[in-house]
Amino acid sequence: MRPARPGGQWSASRFSARDRRREASGLATGLTLVEPSFAAFSRPVRLLAAGGTIAMGGPRAVPELDAQALVDAVPQLTAVPDFAAETVLDSPGPHLELAQTLELARHASSVAAEGAGVVVTTGTDTLEEVAVLCALLHNAAAPIVLTGASRPATNPGADGPANLLDAVAVAGSEAALDLGAVVVFAGEIHAAMMVRKVDSTGPATFGSPAAGPLGRVVEGRVWLHARPLRPPRLAVAALEHRVEIVYPGVGDHGLLLRQAADSADGVVLVAFGAGHLSPRLLAALHAAVARVPVVVTCRPDRPAMFLKTYGFEGSEADVRASGAVCAPFLSAQAARIALLCCLGARLSGEETARVLGTWDVA
Repeated sequence: MRPARPGGQWSASRFSARDRRREASGLATGLTLVEPSFAAFSRPVRLLAAGGTIAMGGPRAVPELDAQALVDAVPQLTAVPDFAAETVLDSPGPHLELAQTLELARHASSVAAEGAGVVVTTGTDTLEEVAVLCALLHNAAAPIVLTGASRPATNPGADGPANLLDAVAVAGSEAALDLGAVVVFAGEIHAAMMVRKVDSTGPATFGSPAAGPLGRVVEGRVWLHARPLRPPRLAVAALEHRVEIVYPGVGDHGLLLRQAADSADGVVLVAFGAGHLSPRLLAALHAAVARVPVVVTCRPDRPAMFLKTYGFEGSEADVRASGAVCAPFLSAQAARIALLCCLGARLSGEETARVLGTWDVA
């Protein structure tokens, strides 16, 4: 892929003689020569540009590109029958606040409810949380597709244009009907609730260690071998509560868990292995559950939580009997957003357990 010049234009002078011979023979030399078929799109597509690396450039990358500039860098998008783009945010991912994230997810859900496939470009540092929020607010048939870039637009090998093209292909595809919210990155399609950022700097930035990708995008064509669990839509009034993540290590006696339960509105506790705690952490968990909602997930990248394999104090059976909500297949950051949404929707403890129990085997 050739680097984009300012304004999204491609420089013919940068092509070598060999490149021109290959182009004349019909061999692709860059992004502009890929020709996905958009004629079969079953719905309009709307791009919501919300900042992130995909919209950055310069010697030390800073926000630089709006929605129109992103579109200009991908000339194939002119072939999409019904396509429009708007800039909604220009923030780096780490700068996002909960209120902004909620407003972005609401906007995406509203557009999808009108029948358009939605593409949201945002920062990869917090894309997981944005994706979970979209999944929990969205129940329309048209998909919400999140993407971004691991390399700024002015860097060699910038991956934003290819990711955007793939995301648009999914957003308009008939195959994506009732798919919910997904993340499309490096040619892979991931369920919003399961995706994790697995590489800080490489282009294969996202993966789904617990479940694997749902499918692939190949030359603009969508292939799916699985469909995600879709959570019930939550009517989230606001994200005003405070939920802390407690990540214990060896020798942890539960001090941070007790402090979090004393000061926050909810806690996500990351248990060892297949849902295990030390005796002191188990005692702290019981104390925490008596004060606030607690969601337990597990530390491994490919997590699951046993039911009755072990019998030592603090084993999975003790954790399950504590009154905490177990959602081991969610990452800690996904569980935090999910609990924030349950609190923001004023769900009871039983209702919260029912919603988050989707991501447990029990």
